Amino acid sequence: MSTFPTYETIATEMVSTHVLKVTLNRPQVGNAINTQTGHDLLDLWNRLTADAGEVRCIVLTGAGEKIFCAGGDLKERNGMTKRQWTLQHELFERMYWTLVDLPVPVIAAVNGHAYAGGLEMALSCDFIYASHAARFALTEVTLGIMPGAGGTQNLPRAIGERRAKEILMTGKPFSAQQASDYGLINAILEPSEVLAKAIETAEVIAANAPLSVRQIKKSVRYGGQMELRTAFRFEIEAYNHLIDTEDRMEGVAAFNEKRKANFKGC
Repeated sequence: MSTFPTYETIATEMVSTHVLKVTLNRPQVGNAINTQTGHDLLDLWNRLTADAGEVRCIVLTGAGEKIFCAGGDLKERNGMTKRQWTLQHELFERMYWTLVDLPVPVIAAVNGHAYAGGLEMALSCDFIYASHAARFALTEVTLGIMPGAGGTQNLPRAIGERRAKEILMTGKPFSAQQASDYGLINAILEPSEVLAKAIETAEVIAANAPLSVRQIKKSVRYGGQMELRTAFRFEIEAYNHLIDTEDRMEGVAAFNEKRKANFKGC
């Protein structure tokens, strides 16, 4: 089973053979993202990008019951020089983009409020399950800045430009029910059920052919940014990578033999 270093601000746990749980672990400050969090997450995402090992799906959540992630740690940022702020944000940019580009799927289990960079982190995942008590906001405009970790790009792609502009320009929080109505989250759950449901779904994904899951993620992610005919061709290229694999042969054989397929990721 895959193992990872011990980190200062995040916790990792293999909850099953192929599912990794990653917990933002600064509950005393609302799991706010400080410089060390940026380093910890970037290191983990880089390791998984280079070699995911047995990991086929990730569940990302926050410690505690009320807050998924409060965004950037403004106490740490208080009094930063322009250079200090810029260097920290460049670290955050690398961390967020590495999360977006992870080859394996990531489910956000939003156990509580997701504000600013916390919402941007959830938006960087493949989809979101949320507590009915969760609230969401991109509050940067109230602080004299703007989202800088994909918020102005991922949000309109998820819910449409006009709705996204309202959220981005007002900085006002919205409820889990509103998030569901907008199409931002996949499911609203009781607080005690969010993590369990995310892990359950992760295990379903992990039981499928891992190369197929990776190619689907890549096709949706990049194809969605292309002109339709080009995107179709991109999809076929992704499809063709799967024809000469052991998993493709195993899947067809298992279907004909009326048994569960044993996919190995090769």
